[in-house]
Amino acid sequence: MLTIAAGIAACSKNDNPAPEPAPDHFRPATDTSSEFISAVYAYMPAPGQFVNSSMTGDSAGAQRLIGGFSGLLSLGGFGGYVIVGFDHSIENKSGNDLGIYGNPLVNAGQEWSEPGIVKVMQDLNGNGIPDDDAWYELKGSEYDKPETIKNYRITYYNPKNLTDDIIWKDNQGQTGVVLRNMFHAQSYYPAWTPNQDSMSFEGTKLKNTLEQVNDPVYGPGLITNKPFEKGYADNCSPVFLQIRDEEGRGYNAFDISAAVDKQGQPVALPYIDFVKIYTGQNCNGDPGTDPDTPNRMLGEVSTEVSGAVDLHIRK
Repeated sequence: MLTIAAGIAACSKNDNPAPEPAPDHFRPATDTSSEFISAVYAYMPAPGQFVNSSMTGDSAGAQRLIGGFSGLLSLGGFGGYVIVGFDHSIENKSGNDLGIYGNPLVNAGQEWSEPGIVKVMQDLNGNGIPDDDAWYELKGSEYDKPETIKNYRITYYNPKNLTDDIIWKDNQGQTGVVLRNMFHAQSYYPAWTPNQDSMSFEGTKLKNTLEQVNDPVYGPGLITNKPFEKGYADNCSPVFLQIRDEEGRGYNAFDISAAVDKQGQPVALPYIDFVKIYTGQNCNGDPGTDPDTPNRMLGEVSTEVSGAVDLHIRK
């Protein structure tokens, strides 16, 4: 044993070279940097009632996320996403680093959240586009809950008939439909996706929080979609409500230090360059149990995004 140990100790440093440092393409913010989104790299909603609608479910609507928070982009059903970036890297500093504006509703007799999961990426190859294949999920309050399903995969099928609901199947052995409603007569299947037969998405699926409650204002039968504690977009979390009360417009706040890899292990990211937001629930706004008489008033639960902001240079 002593001989072996001595031999190992005598090895040249070149026998065990240090790993190459990760490439660093950090882009610092300057005095002229925008606090808001500067580019939309991809918009691929899952089927939904606002998809193919002008300004809320098309490429023009996606571009409205740039430069502020006046847009309103629907991501459709589970998995539908948008990928955005800034004109600089967002640093991982103490506290929250990123804010995402959405459209959650909390008023008297009204509670409606449509939580979206957030992933981040560094531009490790320095080419300015999100192609490094290293997305990290920002761990929210539900990440470790037993009801949360990792690696959930769903496939939607284009019915090719405007009067038909959109059928889906998942990798949990379940099937269902995205319900059409009377308010949106256009096709719910994205017209620009290359595959006009089916489309698939994969990610972390959150439990459904849809409830029918007895409300003191509206009485029995009010439909709500409850929020989660923290870590999701378009979500009426306590932090969102606090910011809304203080500033008049709320946003969901995120700490880059919450990043985890595909195995759920923490990842130390000094900065990020790209942000992906996708719908985290697979749910119609229908609390009924009779498939022959579905409630078609509310449509699917679909995360909505109005903008995003670097909290460190927010003016």
